[in-house]
Amino acid sequence: MPKAAPPRTTGLPLTLLTSLAPLLHEWLPRQRWFAGKGRPVTDFALLTATELLPNLLHLLVRTEHAAPSLPGGTAQAAPADCYQLLIGVRDQLPPRLAPALIGRASQGPLAGLAVYDALQDPQSAALLLERLRTPGSVGPLSFDRDPGVTVAAGLAPRLLGVEQSNSSLVYGDTFILKVFRRVQPGVNPDLELPWALARQGCDRVPAPAAWFGTSHPQETTLGVLQPFLRGADDGWTLALASLADGRPFSKEAYELGRATADVHLALAEAFAPVSLGRPQTALIAAAMTERLDATAQAVPALAPYVPGLRAAFDAVAALETAGSAQRIHGDLHLGQALRAAEGPWSVIDFEGEPSRPLAERRRPQPPVRDVAGMLRSFDYASCSARPNNPRWAEECRAAYCAGYAARSGRDPRESPELLRAYETDKAVYEVLYEARHRPDWLPVPMAAIHRLAGH
Repeated sequence: MPKAAPPRTTGLPLTLLTSLAPLLHEWLPRQRWFAGKGRPVTDFALLTATELLPNLLHLLVRTEHAAPSLPGGTAQAAPADCYQLLIGVRDQLPPRLAPALIGRASQGPLAGLAVYDALQDPQSAALLLERLRTPGSVGPLSFDRDPGVTVAAGLAPRLLGVEQSNSSLVYGDTFILKVFRRVQPGVNPDLELPWALARQGCDRVPAPAAWFGTSHPQETTLGVLQPFLRGADDGWTLALASLADGRPFSKEAYELGRATADVHLALAEAFAPVSLGRPQTALIAAAMTERLDATAQAVPALAPYVPGLRAAFDAVAALETAGSAQRIHGDLHLGQALRAAEGPWSVIDFEGEPSRPLAERRRPQPPVRDVAGMLRSFDYASCSARPNNPRWAEECRAAYCAGYAARSGRDPRESPELLRAYETDKAVYEVLYEARHRPDWLPVPMAAIHRLAGH
């Protein structure tokens, strides 16, 4: 994000960060959605501060981090991230909000007051829904909704506690609001793509009902409200139940392949695909190789496998063409698919991999990348079973690709170089993610690395 203009405030002192910075230094790195794991925060900058209520503040805060060093001692440019925070301030925090406490300010304009994460406060969550029901602006914040959708007042909010890179609020089991935590300038794909799919008549994806964003320091999507698919389970939950019961999951995987193809076909209608010649495939392979080398530096256990993994990317670089690229989901796995009992599959969460730049996530890519993500997810599910059930994963992978081919007319297995390369790239991403966030899970992607490297 470029250097920001002075903070835009609504009656808030510019010294607000004096109170908040010491608290955020401790609290922010502990959050599941904090992207700077392993990169100590060196400073904060307040980009915007908007007073929604006298004790409720909306903030965009930029974190600055120590610059990592490259081999040879060369320092990289210091990275920076921008986070969206909804901050509550009270003299005393009621017991029900104790888990939301960020800390008690000891200095600055908030000295002596309890500061907390207001998304965990039902009153603050209710205010967000009311803002979305009545479009308009509050300082740099803008609230909009689809005029064809009715959002009832007074829907009771509850914050979902599942692990994720954002925060989600469910209102009355009718709507779900995803509040993006780490934000980047531009339209978020989780608004852009479902909106475009709705215009195409694709019923595989819940259409946006309302959304909010900011115009400062740049146009940025901050949150999206969509229908909540009540009674639906995600594919991960259903897959684990299948494994626990010893039941096959092939039929469900086949239908999920058809659902993925439906989404890809609709996205190809909404956004014109582009052809990938040899120069483009070479760039794809080079980016994969670069990520591999960077991950091997960060996770030494990956280093022995680098030559075998790089061979998959070299095979892509040698292709004359990789077919076409288009807008895709970008982070497809079992947790991004929902299904009610005996109902059709729906696909959610089109944000893409949050760790990657927004411009990259909005770039056309080969559809096989989504397929590879789902194949890796079947592998993850089978590895979570005790004992491991690789045959279950193999059957699911075959059924999923068959379902995709039946709907799209293109079998992903007919592009073996691309499929292997994207599976490898995904496994490398998983290694870095697990090493940083869930070290106990690291053996799962490392097992795939062993297989994909030909060891």
